Amino acid sequence: MSADHPGVDELFALLAYGEVAAFYRLTEEARMAPNLRGRINMASMAAAEMNHYELLRDAMERRGVDVVPAMTKYASALENYHRLTTPSTWLEALVKTYIGDALAADFYAEITGALPDEVASVVRGVLAETGHSQFVVAEVQAAVSASERQRHRLALWSRRLLGEAITQAQYVLADHDELVDLVMAGGEGLTQMAGFFDRLQQTHHARMQELGLA
Repeated sequence: MSADHPGVDELFALLAYGEVAAFYRLTEEARMAPNLRGRINMASMAAAEMNHYELLRDAMERRGVDVVPAMTKYASALENYHRLTTPSTWLEALVKTYIGDALAADFYAEITGALPDEVASVVRGVLAETGHSQFVVAEVQAAVSASERQRHRLALWSRRLLGEAITQAQYVLADHDELVDLVMAGGEGLTQMAGFFDRLQQTHHARMQELGLA
């Protein structure tokens, strides 16, 4: 596959808008933190999201892409995801942060192998800076160990996050053929697509176990 594939610009634009949306979401949810440590951790994650955006922005500019208009076409799906998964408690915000970071890492890892080297290097650069949400694990584990009610509530919340993420991803892919062609390059069409979502669900279950929710 050539680095000039039209899906590359679409991929970078999608990821870039995702990073910007995550930045604003994290800065808002930091206000829910019960202490300074929590606010600092969320602020650190927000800063990482903007670093990711800048990597993608620079890559798009090198390709001659008008960055803001390219990103804007993905606003609806990503904003819908955040609107439908607005947390009502600090623990819900923590779980959303952790699950969102993990899903992004899974997605990047899934697609990197099929991408041209220069494109994959950009994606790997973003992937290398995921993992900032590890601070969530101990706090959520402590909360669910102390309360079975919290465990059930957060387990349902975690499944909702995955379901909404997959739904919005399907909407995006349905509207952008170049992106589908890129992500599914060299694969088996719908069979590969189904396998992709199945693997996301499997890794999601492993993350729920890590948090003490499964």
